[in-house]
Amino acid sequence: MNLESPTVTVEKSPAEVYQFLTQVENFEKIMPDSIQKFEKLSDSRFLFQLKGMPEIVLEQKESTASSQVVLGAASDKLPFTLTANINEVAPGKSTTQLLFEGQFNAMMGMMIKNPIQKFISTLSENLSKI
Repeated sequence: MNLESPTVTVEKSPAEVYQFLTQVENFEKIMPDSIQKFEKLSDSRFLFQLKGMPEIVLEQKESTASSQVVLGAASDKLPFTLTANINEVAPGKSTTQLLFEGQFNAMMGMMIKNPIQKFISTLSENLSKI
């Protein structure tokens, strides 16, 4: 399953957006209002839970300075990655798009597609406000 958020404009340089996204505690600031739990587990790992969903642990898998941050599920139960692609559009201004890629069976995919699409769209929208 591959999902994309809308591309948003952020009034920050790619380096500033990258810095924001590589500090896992900042994800709490862009989470949807339905967040019930957020906990920083380490400098590269955090746990969160949205209303009606199980707890999910995300960890930073890889990053490319000022252009990409890849987070992945720490559990093999729900194998997926969330990639933020950052591009400069003008000095001090960038665009960011979130890409979700997961390996799910058809039944699970049908159940989680809409909530995940809404989730990454909300993250993206809130990222535009940092």
